Amino acid sequence: MKKSFIATLALTLVLALTGCGNGGNGDAADSAQDVKSEGVMTYAEYEAAALDTQVVIEAYVQAKQSWWENQATVYAQDKEGAYFLYNMACSEEDYAKLTTGTKIKVTGYKAEWSGEVEIIDATFEIMDGNYVASARDVTSLLGKDELIKHQNEFVSFKGMTVEDAGNGSAFMYNWDGSGEEGSDLYFNVSLGGNTYTFTVESYLCGADTEVYQAVKALEIGQTVDMEGFLYWYNGVNPHITSITVK
Repeated sequence: MKKSFIATLALTLVLALTGCGNGGNGDAADSAQDVKSEGVMTYAEYEAAALDTQVVIEAYVQAKQSWWENQATVYAQDKEGAYFLYNMACSEEDYAKLTTGTKIKVTGYKAEWSGEVEIIDATFEIMDGNYVASARDVTSLLGKDELIKHQNEFVSFKGMTVEDAGNGSAFMYNWDGSGEEGSDLYFNVSLGGNTYTFTVESYLCGADTEVYQAVKALEIGQTVDMEGFLYWYNGVNPHITSITVK
């Protein structure tokens, strides 16, 4: 679910690393070891840091969600874990430079919003290096406490069943059905008797993307494989970037 104060903004849409439906990418070769610079936290140190404290991390851009009024929202990841960079200070010119795999050094504050751990009030600088993460299969972790350890990572879910979204259809515009074409898509999928709500985040993958149209075409009872980012909103709420009907 979007944060209420940006829900009405007309953001610039930029596709995710998967092309919002064009399939995942394998690991891109990195010419140098993923060694942190002096003063930069490892992911374990970041994870252990208290909320509302300053953090300094280095990671690689995996997807750009939006840019608005010199602020960018970005999914980033290193080889240890992932980060959600929310409304990071960024010029439009620099936003264009944040291509998939670009290494950045980020200084900001660790925060939490409805279970989603993120970095806010951040600035960044572009570094040398490139890395694109493969989707980690976390299907077996659904319903387990271990799943949250992979929050914000690029992940996959396999062999899940499409369920009623609560309106007799396989999807719903917005979490309560209040939206329209171009709004977020919410849909339910199940595994092992448990049902989960997944989302196509319209700022990340808009109505003109393959995944958006594929979710609109889903039918209850179909089996699907999916990829996306392991976002959290009062529980697991992945932002899906590609979906395949089996």
